[in-house]
Amino acid sequence: MTIGIAVTGPDAGLAAFEALRAVERVSRGAIGGFVSFVAIGAEGSLLRAQTQRGGTRTLFTRGETTGVEPPTAFAEARFAALISSGPDRPEPLAQFTPADPGVGLISGHRLPNVPGVDGVPLNQAVLRRLAEGTPPKLAIEAELARNPDADVGLIALDLQGRLHLANSRFVAQRADLGSALMEDAQSGAAVAVLHNAIHPHRAPAALAASVALDRMAPADRCDFRVVLQAGLRLELGDENCLHLDAEDRVERLTVTQACWLEPAHQGAAVNFAAAVRRKGELVGHATSEPYCVAKEGRLQSVSGQAAASIPVRTIQRA
Repeated sequence: MTIGIAVTGPDAGLAAFEALRAVERVSRGAIGGFVSFVAIGAEGSLLRAQTQRGGTRTLFTRGETTGVEPPTAFAEARFAALISSGPDRPEPLAQFTPADPGVGLISGHRLPNVPGVDGVPLNQAVLRRLAEGTPPKLAIEAELARNPDADVGLIALDLQGRLHLANSRFVAQRADLGSALMEDAQSGAAVAVLHNAIHPHRAPAALAASVALDRMAPADRCDFRVVLQAGLRLELGDENCLHLDAEDRVERLTVTQACWLEPAHQGAAVNFAAAVRRKGELVGHATSEPYCVAKEGRLQSVSGQAAASIPVRTIQRA
């Protein structure tokens, strides 16, 4: 029973919501019932939402409409966590997602609120360790070392964006577990997922994490566009790269495959994530790959046309 998700990054609240919704749509088992959702919003405000039945379909409402996305404050929060399972769990549901807007958020699966050897709920114990300055990894490891037979998996996220997840020794023996920890170094986005009793059990964690990360740091983001035109001469080079002039016109296209210089060839002359350089400086990467036809090393068509617009994702500099 239960899935736990914790997310940090731009629009983390919306990312967490979409991650859970994706799992609900493709899975069966302990899903689609209660949700306890918590986020740290702008200026350190603590935001909470919950439902006992219906999952993301009843978590938020707008007027008479259910099943809507989180309101702006939740959606744009940079720190968010939730836990969800079947219906009708003991109140208050906030006991499953303790949080401190000056410290961080805790989620998990199985019974993260189970008392430890000292009588303190394990999720609360981890939050206390975060408040004392302990990093999430060490905080979770310390509590699970003291409580190896607890029926619990924990996720901890602090305000530095540090994220960790782990199962107790007891839970680690289960045959229906799922887990994922994904990060995007450029944006600082990260997501952690733990679940059990949701089927098929090998897929949901990766799906949830991928959906969340795609919301925060989409690989196919378009920051600006360049135009690739038929007639352009292809050059053999060390990298697949669109070379731009100062006005962002494509003046050269280098490829790493010699087959593009043969009498006839077709395919992706610009690969997904191909480098984009402006006067030699790397400025981004292509986020689509048009279908190209070339003869004698010169483009004849781009996606069946004389020209095609290619989206570019800029690189973020420190």
